[in-house]
Amino acid sequence: MSCPSCYGAEERVLERAAQTFPALTPAQIDRVAAVGRRCSTQAGEILFEVGDQNSRFFVVLSGGIEVVQPVGSVENRIVVHGPGQFTGDIGMLSSRRSILRGRTTGASELLVVDNKALRTLVQRDAELSEIFMRAFILRRVQLLDIAAQDLVLVGSRNSADTMRIKEFLTRNAQPFRYEDVETEPGVEAMLEGFRVGVNEIPIVICQGGHVLRNPSTDVLAKMTGLEPNLDSTVVRDVVVVGAGPAGLAAAVYGASEGLDVLVLEGTAPGGQAGTSSRIENYLGFPTGISGQALSGRALIQAQKFGAEVAIGRTAVRLDCRNRPYRIYLSDGQEVRARSIVIASGVKYRKLDLPSLSRFEGAGVYYSATRLEGQLFAGQNIAIVGGGNSAGQAAVYLSQVAKHVQVLVRGPGLAESMSRYLIQRIESTPNIDLGTHCQVTELEGKDGLEEVTWKHLDTGDAIKRSIGGLFLMTGADPNTKWLSGCLLQDEKQFVKTGADLTPEELLAAKWPLPRRPYLMETSVPGVFCVGDARSGSVKRVASAVGEGSICVQLIHRALQEQ
Repeated sequence: MSCPSCYGAEERVLERAAQTFPALTPAQIDRVAAVGRRCSTQAGEILFEVGDQNSRFFVVLSGGIEVVQPVGSVENRIVVHGPGQFTGDIGMLSSRRSILRGRTTGASELLVVDNKALRTLVQRDAELSEIFMRAFILRRVQLLDIAAQDLVLVGSRNSADTMRIKEFLTRNAQPFRYEDVETEPGVEAMLEGFRVGVNEIPIVICQGGHVLRNPSTDVLAKMTGLEPNLDSTVVRDVVVVGAGPAGLAAAVYGASEGLDVLVLEGTAPGGQAGTSSRIENYLGFPTGISGQALSGRALIQAQKFGAEVAIGRTAVRLDCRNRPYRIYLSDGQEVRARSIVIASGVKYRKLDLPSLSRFEGAGVYYSATRLEGQLFAGQNIAIVGGGNSAGQAAVYLSQVAKHVQVLVRGPGLAESMSRYLIQRIESTPNIDLGTHCQVTELEGKDGLEEVTWKHLDTGDAIKRSIGGLFLMTGADPNTKWLSGCLLQDEKQFVKTGADLTPEELLAAKWPLPRRPYLMETSVPGVFCVGDARSGSVKRVASAVGEGSICVQLIHRALQEQ
């Protein structure tokens, strides 16, 4: 008997395959040919190799290209591109290194397009842009789903650095395989083979067997090609500090309007929103979207329009005395800019507990993504905080955890959380809300095991077996790097626009006859958007709006120079 639902599933699979590896029409190939060149190759000729940066884009005219993933001495075939099909994934639009090898299957005729010409093509040709971008995204998703990877992370679930590296690789869509020393058989033998002791984990084993012992974020960014070489002599139109929703919005709109845009991001795109398990009140996504998916799409969009994004580059100081302004980075480099957008966001406050640092990354976390969810299946967890991030975390983790305890210092959630999240929490049987509560003690041997909190109105203390504690309390702005350049409020959020009084501007030596534009700081041409801005609405939609609006004001400020 036929199965209508089965036919529907098969059709969806075929449609997804056609979108992942489409064949261009002759007319489409002609448009690609206008920015590329034809070349003839012999059988077995290597076109791109693992570790290559700025790999070229190939369209098959005749013959074929085999794409494989080397894992040790073995090659896993990914696909064979035939006539009309093309190579590449999202790495084509950035400087990240290739994780695949491509070679001709026989004598072939190809179209070759360099990265700059490809980016120009996707900006100007809407039809080809849609085909290429969809295929690039789907191919990266497919690579992330492949279990065998030549990049291996060996670590422990009770190691904060292991979680740091896992989060960096995952949020930056870098395929890798994870091996846990405590649960995976054969891991100790693997470590012995690489002459690595258990006390040296986490380690990252790279292509060719090269071992990195507990690498820093900067090293990881360089290894994966996420940290491009920056020319300190180049003066950018705009440097955006921070790749959260506000910063990425500024990058997308700025680059799409022809500005030379550089984005600096210390860890991964998305900011705090990037760690959200599901955002359901963002316009245009009625079924919700994860913060990582939203930020990943925004990143690709910014790169499509030509914005350069440098991951692993942290701003540590701003010199705003003279134009072009200078931003000094943690690795000693500097970048120069005619205008700056500060979108450095905020970070959750830490609890004042002596034992907190011992459990960070080993039971205490500041985000609730799929990574953290995998750690606590069937366990008891607690969440501290009453905002939307805490509510989203509670709803998400309740699907995997045995019990979720939400703790807030106030009388309830109504003043700080969206109503739809409150309703979800109230209707979920394994979520309990504790009001007027404060965490007082954390205990555990190798990782967090017990949490104690007291009721502020009665003084009663409660100790519970808790494997994971998620801290989502009030936030402090990431503005220390500004070094007194800009006027800030009493909580160190950056003051902008109408919030700057005439007296403050006089004291700051504001040099122009006009007042600062909306979202412009006390220094002309330096803007602040998103959560780091004083008086901002802490929502994804408002951050995106500020980032996009800011670009129009940047154009005005640049015209004054």
